[in-house]
Amino acid sequence: MDWWKESVVYQIYPRSFLDTNGDGIGDLRGILQKLDYLQTLGVDVIWLCPIYPSSQHDGGYDITDYRNIAAEFGTLQDWQDLVAAMHTKNMKLVMDLVVNHTSDQHPWFVASKQSKDNPHRNYYIWREGQNEAPPSNWGSHFGGSAWKFDAQSGEYYLHLFSEHQPDLNWDNPAVRQEIFAMMRFWLELGVDGFRMDTVNMFSKNSSFPDVISRNGQAFPVASEHFLNGPNLLEYLREMKTQVLADHDLMTVGEAPEVTPDQAIALTQTHGALSMVFGFEHMQIDSDPTAAMPKWTKVPWSLLKLKQITNRWQQAMHNQGWNSIFLSSHDEPRLVSRFGNDTLHRVASAKLLATYLLTLQGTPYIFQGDEIGMTNVKFESINNYRDIDSLNLYHQEVLERGCSEQEILGMIHTKGRDNARTPMQWNASSSAGFTTRQPWIGVNPNYTQINVEQSLSDPDSIFWHYQKLIALRREHPVFVHGCFELLLPEHPTIFAYTRTHKLEQALVVLNFCPNETTFDLKLEASFQLLISNLPTPKISTDSLTLQAYEARVYLKPKGGD
Repeated sequence: MDWWKESVVYQIYPRSFLDTNGDGIGDLRGILQKLDYLQTLGVDVIWLCPIYPSSQHDGGYDITDYRNIAAEFGTLQDWQDLVAAMHTKNMKLVMDLVVNHTSDQHPWFVASKQSKDNPHRNYYIWREGQNEAPPSNWGSHFGGSAWKFDAQSGEYYLHLFSEHQPDLNWDNPAVRQEIFAMMRFWLELGVDGFRMDTVNMFSKNSSFPDVISRNGQAFPVASEHFLNGPNLLEYLREMKTQVLADHDLMTVGEAPEVTPDQAIALTQTHGALSMVFGFEHMQIDSDPTAAMPKWTKVPWSLLKLKQITNRWQQAMHNQGWNSIFLSSHDEPRLVSRFGNDTLHRVASAKLLATYLLTLQGTPYIFQGDEIGMTNVKFESINNYRDIDSLNLYHQEVLERGCSEQEILGMIHTKGRDNARTPMQWNASSSAGFTTRQPWIGVNPNYTQINVEQSLSDPDSIFWHYQKLIALRREHPVFVHGCFELLLPEHPTIFAYTRTHKLEQALVVLNFCPNETTFDLKLEASFQLLISNLPTPKISTDSLTLQAYEARVYLKPKGGD
């Protein structure tokens, strides 16, 4: 049995989790201090965002040393103490593997810039320009050209993200061997798996052709030429053979724009990965025709979420494996995005938890979602730290003269710092995160929304998550059961069954701020397993759900 299928993952953004040394930055000792809290929640895998030395242009995803720990987070000994404590508690640790790019301060890149014949030159992607212009019109995910000119050597290097994050050249066997050796280093120290950042960007179209301008952009993101490239599966099979095959690991790949068929190729028996992060469902509130789709906010359709969920659940069953998530360090808070973070915050947060923990796949909980943390609305751009938000503001307000309030509104809704404000532990100063000034401001609602309050309330979001996790472990139907969508055309009710051997579960979710009655015959043998609201109204031929009500029924083995 693959242990990661039965696991529940808790993602930690270490910088914002808990500061134990008073420097305003979360650290490894803070995570160690809260292991009992996480064990009470019921999670058994922790995924850490990057804790390596970094130039910090992109929240740690620009790494300068793959084999050490950044001083602000602690020491390698602190990391080893954390792993040892986790293993004692039967918990596992997954590390971020960020190997599509490095920092421009990484020794490899510093050497690469020295001369065209330097041995590390081919560790990166260097090209000559065209008529004093970049080699092609590829755009960066963070805006502008994906090529940066280096005056010292007279060539351009590729950076699909920040100019401080040059892309590694995976076509170079020496690069792959460096990466594999680094992975073995961490495996020997006891890591239990890797979350592979932008895994489907490793192999690129080496001719770097121009692409047709989209939505008026001078530098469009050329995803068709760097996602799921020609050698991707070959390189991952090489990784599996040389590194992964000898270990019992969890490997998950972040794979933008991945399709179910591509996900199956990456995760089935001969694939290198346990599971992938697919983002199709995370784009249902964006306008793909806009100049900056990821920053747009449009009303999202439950019908579309149901269609996407059904397609992935059906395609991956007995073929590959899903990652189930609605939030991360790169996304807004799930209750603000897909629920109602004001009047119905508690009910809708519990509903979203029910969705996450009753689908087939490994569920991911991002820190703070278990207490219903919300988006933050800082009034000034000076309060933000994320490079993507700062670049947006610079390009749209300072360069193009767009409305400051309009751009701040986009950041309030979709900015990554929504997920990166400090964890809200209690109602004391700085939410109990630090004794000093935190590296980024705390959400002002911390006095009402915090861990201490949640633990003291038996009807809190936290305890609903805990019950769902316990039920998932108790009933194999939630791990292995096949998925069947019910009421596919209903605009506000998401209903489905999970069936495994003789056991069947029925999940009904009302994604609506109003009471809703709908026709759904409830077999007499179904028993209510859990609900997020009290005193549900029972009928055998129709159901009435209150605003954002979620129920899970179970037909016991042998039930008629």
